[in-house]
Amino acid sequence: MGKFVIKNSGSGYSFNLKAGNGEVIAAGTKVFDSLDAVKAVIENVVKYAPSAAVEDQTVEGFETVSGAKFELYTDKAGETRFRLKDPEGTILVVSEGYVKKDSAKNGIESVKKNAADSPVTEE
Repeated sequence: MGKFVIKNSGSGYSFNLKAGNGEVIAAGTKVFDSLDAVKAVIENVVKYAPSAAVEDQTVEGFETVSGAKFELYTDKAGETRFRLKDPEGTILVVSEGYVKKDSAKNGIESVKKNAADSPVTEE
């Protein structure tokens, strides 16, 4: 089982979702002013990730998906990344860059699996 880890940097709060092996599989997108704000975003990750569709933007003529979704895309360095967006289009979490597209897809599946029942801890 994974876990959400909240960090207090002194200037605010950020979070990561870690897999059972301790590896970061997704990270929050910004530093939040309050603990309540970061917990609200984590609640949205828990709510939307398990059932979010995948929009594969790495293929030409990709089909746009509405509602909560994972966007799979290629970054400027040529690596494949994903981000989870809520139905309003707010980015909730982002991934690291992956050399292989299949690794990014596995990352999405890991977020879907781990987000649903991961406890929230504070460092």
